[in-house]
Amino acid sequence: MMNEVSPYVNCEDGLVNRKRAVPGVSRRRAIQLALVAAAGLNCSDLCAKRRIPLTLTCIIRYQVDPFQRDGFKKYAENWGRIIPRCGGHLVGYFLPSEGTNDVAWGLIAFESLASYEAYRARLKNDTEARENFAMAESKRLILREERNFVEVVDGTFGLPSRL
Repeated sequence: MMNEVSPYVNCEDGLVNRKRAVPGVSRRRAIQLALVAAAGLNCSDLCAKRRIPLTLTCIIRYQVDPFQRDGFKKYAENWGRIIPRCGGHLVGYFLPSEGTNDVAWGLIAFESLASYEAYRARLKNDTEARENFAMAESKRLILREERNFVEVVDGTFGLPSRL
């Protein structure tokens, strides 16, 4: 579960247009960027609340067992206590609603790659985190997991609709 399939992704490969994706952006990449926007992740809002610039967002894509939705929901709810305690800014977990029924997302923001690495070390030493990983593994809630790291391009994110 802790394997990182794609350790770093540069956000300069395109943005999501409300009507269509920018040419050259994969469907998966467009979904990732749309999830960040849907979560309302806005650097200025986060910085005002934490007074620390959050420059890196880890997007975790889970392939989950669709028949164990409630189990994955409990797993995600547990992270709501664990992640902030260990130093991550939990943007949120997202379960499938319409369309694909086996893909879920988790978004966690950090000040830097170094703060992410410190967070990972704290997770390994956190009893509740280890129990949560073990529970998900024993129940086989997560079939596959991958992580991508993105950064917000200044002036392009958190812009309200003009309608």
